[in-house]
Amino acid sequence: MYTFFFLTLSCSMAIINKYTNNKCWRGYGEKGIFLHCWWECKLVQPLWRTVWRYLRKLYIELPHDPTTPLWGIYPDKTFLKKDTRTRMFIAALLTIAKSWKQPKCPSTGDWIRKMWYIFTVEYYSFFF
Repeated sequence: MYTFFFLTLSCSMAIINKYTNNKCWRGYGEKGIFLHCWWECKLVQPLWRTVWRYLRKLYIELPHDPTTPLWGIYPDKTFLKKDTRTRMFIAALLTIAKSWKQPKCPSTGDWIRKMWYIFTVEYYSFFF
């Protein structure tokens, strides 16, 4: 149900930014809708595959769809380690946003550094 609404969302980035060109600025010529810019773009997919690979290493199995990282909707059976997944997804979204208008793939190294930053800030804010 959520995925249907998400896929039919037709608010293009051209309308948000008042541009005349509504194509993806990363150079693939597809319409720059919300779902494409954050999930479907060929330059963003390698980062999401890396995130899912790290999740599997942590024995966290999730379906590979945009509802979990973009909306925070988790399957009912996956209650454990929810905080870890959320931090990983937030770091990935921040990494994608950092390379927003650049025609390059978001870096895995930037994603890992952003995760360490989030964990460090939470650690020090908890103890001080």
